Amino acid sequence: MIRKILIANRGEIAVRIVRACAEMGIKSVAIYADPDRHGLHVKKADEAYNIGPDSIAGYLNAHRIVNLAVATGCDALHPGYGFLSENPELAAICARRGVKFIGPSSEVIHKMGVKTEARRLMIEAGIPVTPGSEGSLADLDEALQVASEIGYPVMIKASAGGGGRGIRRCESAADLTKQYDRVISEVTKAFGSGEVFIEKCVVNPRHIEVQILGDSHGNVIHLFERDCSIQRRHQKLIELAPSPQLNEEQRQTICTLAVKAAKSVGYENAGTVEFLIDSKDDSCYFMEMNTRLQVEHTISEQITGVDIVREQIRIADGQALAYKQEDIQRRGFAMQLRINAEDPQNDFLPSFGRITRYFAPGGPGVRTDAAIYTGYQIPPYYDSMCAKLIVWALTWEHCLDRGSRALNDMGVYGVKTTIPYYLEILKSPDFRSGQFDTSFVESHPELINYSVRRPPRELAVAISAAVAAHLGV
Repeated sequence: MIRKILIANRGEIAVRIVRACAEMGIKSVAIYADPDRHGLHVKKADEAYNIGPDSIAGYLNAHRIVNLAVATGCDALHPGYGFLSENPELAAICARRGVKFIGPSSEVIHKMGVKTEARRLMIEAGIPVTPGSEGSLADLDEALQVASEIGYPVMIKASAGGGGRGIRRCESAADLTKQYDRVISEVTKAFGSGEVFIEKCVVNPRHIEVQILGDSHGNVIHLFERDCSIQRRHQKLIELAPSPQLNEEQRQTICTLAVKAAKSVGYENAGTVEFLIDSKDDSCYFMEMNTRLQVEHTISEQITGVDIVREQIRIADGQALAYKQEDIQRRGFAMQLRINAEDPQNDFLPSFGRITRYFAPGGPGVRTDAAIYTGYQIPPYYDSMCAKLIVWALTWEHCLDRGSRALNDMGVYGVKTTIPYYLEILKSPDFRSGQFDTSFVESHPELINYSVRRPPRELAVAISAAVAAHLGV
């Protein structure tokens, strides 16, 4: 059995992996850049090592990270998500150095990481994909020709990368001409590759993804689907499992397609197959495959009872899946709300700084995955997500009510967060109906107009200051 794992990540996902290691009797090793020296993952891990002063460079140095794993006696490495989690070179270096990579093989990561190659493989496997270019575009002229053939609107996308970056919707030939060079410039800087392709734009789709697990013994199962339609500028905000929008026939179809897709590429470990469902005719299209643990893996765990990180470690150790498909039964509804340090009323501007007070909610069906604490300084160098609030209940309505209660219980002071905005979303009749698509946030601008409640202590201080000023004290 794996005895010691280096966690090549930071923040709440590093804490999540540390906890899984502790339950399995495995030693955990954390890494941190100077801005993260007071991070919770550093405090929680069995060992922690500094990887340099730069906030980003150390987390992206694959050779240095694997060297550290070897030097500290680690026999496995977990990449988490983000940073190098979908970097085939990291997996390859681990293989050469005798360190088990807790994820799929370097070859599979490479195949599915290049979206044009992933589209080709899915077409060969009989998985439906959106109409578009066969591969990366040679130039603007080819882009205009393909767009003319499939019809506008179209999406121009980066062949590499992810996270919602390098994506533009183009309504006309003039729009495509205007956006083409801009996208290439953006993706070259972000991903080191200027290759782009074109897909037919599915207008206001539902974004549905399926969690899969595969082992080295040829077994692949799914843990049902998640609905990620509540998003802003291709960035997910609220995720749900299972989707309140799918009937049983649709659910069976999309989950079967995900397993078929994973088997077609010999997938091992945890992964996610993402689909778009056309709201007009319920057509289902493959979008991409994430060859790593997802931020929203939590809600799949809540409805199935499967500890996905634990299974990742077991699979990397060469063990067969602990479950067969017939063992996986879903129960109730789960919702994850990404608590971001942002100001929704100021165009979601990041709100980094010191957390003066933090209270995690509790009670039945409530889980918080976070790396923040009272006094923690949120560094300005990373993603703005500071916590994940996960709620579960037997029914959709109870899940929403429990989510509102937990959000009201949660206290994150000193920075602005998305908590009050989410409270408005959960009250929205259109959201509570369970029938929404990826246009929800943009089509409900009125939900931004909320009143921020102030904690009693802040109110007392404000009142005292006002009284003192009035009395001339």
